[in-house]
Amino acid sequence: MEYRSLGRTGVMVSPLCLGAMNFGGPTTEEDSFIILNRALEAGINFIDTANVYVGGASERIVGKFLTEGGKRDQVVLATKVYSRVGNLPNDAGASRYHVIKACEDTLRRLQTDRIDLYQQHRPSLSIPQDETLRAYDDLVCSGKVRYIGSSTFPAWMVMEALATSDRYGLARFISEQSPYNLLDRRVENELIPLCLKHGLAMLPWSPLAGGILAGRYSASETFPEGSRATRMGAMFAERITGRGKTVAVEVAKMARERGMTASQLSLLWLKDQPAVTSPITGPRTLAHLEDALAMLDKKLDDADRPLFDALVHPGNAVADFFNSNEWMKARIKD
Repeated sequence: MEYRSLGRTGVMVSPLCLGAMNFGGPTTEEDSFIILNRALEAGINFIDTANVYVGGASERIVGKFLTEGGKRDQVVLATKVYSRVGNLPNDAGASRYHVIKACEDTLRRLQTDRIDLYQQHRPSLSIPQDETLRAYDDLVCSGKVRYIGSSTFPAWMVMEALATSDRYGLARFISEQSPYNLLDRRVENELIPLCLKHGLAMLPWSPLAGGILAGRYSASETFPEGSRATRMGAMFAERITGRGKTVAVEVAKMARERGMTASQLSLLWLKDQPAVTSPITGPRTLAHLEDALAMLDKKLDDADRPLFDALVHPGNAVADFFNSNEWMKARIKD
């Protein structure tokens, strides 16, 4: 397997990252252990979770698996902070108060003494970034965090964070985790060039567009039982557009011609896009993971890339995967 540097750190990670968002619900602890074990067996050494996933259950399951199996040192462990985890006024956000408390809580759930990559789950539009970066810097200096990153930030805020770190000598973001898939390519306009210029790792979330590119949603307006659209409500349902489903049908045709599944071809296209280090694949079942693992050591034929550009032009979108944040005002409509 060709391992890749995590930004400019020199830390080597697998070209696919195992996302743990489903662990603890709908995926049981037992099945999560099976998925985790198979991923490590296949060579994946990068795991991503968040303190908000399934009320903390995801972190607890990942931590239990790594501790009981003595496998903590085999993985680069990433998690996130910012989203609301309780009902008290300071149970969310990017304040120093919350960041440090949330880190301590996460370390207990993960049963570890350090977080390899601590990411801010969403940008704060009200708290100055030097306030938050000083908290991250203290965590890095204490050894509780190795590196820090951002998630779903606008390009100007990533750049502001880098400039702030440079100005005050603080820990620096080494990665950005953004929604990026064939249906929503807007990161290619500013975030991808920024990552290339400043040596940040791009870690795409929802590489299969929440199952749309896997053919999960047909022309029918009825959502499949157990799908994300039924589990996650309106926010996800808004991402399912007629144009997106039309693109998914075309990708499925291309995949059949190449002896792949639609999800495999979609992942293969994304995996080697400029600046992309490790797309985050979040399997609900072992079969989902096996489907993705088949793409670990494969590369897309360069002659095929224009075919994808013809479906969705670079920098454009036919579905809105930025609708889980406050800063993106544009919305994609059918």
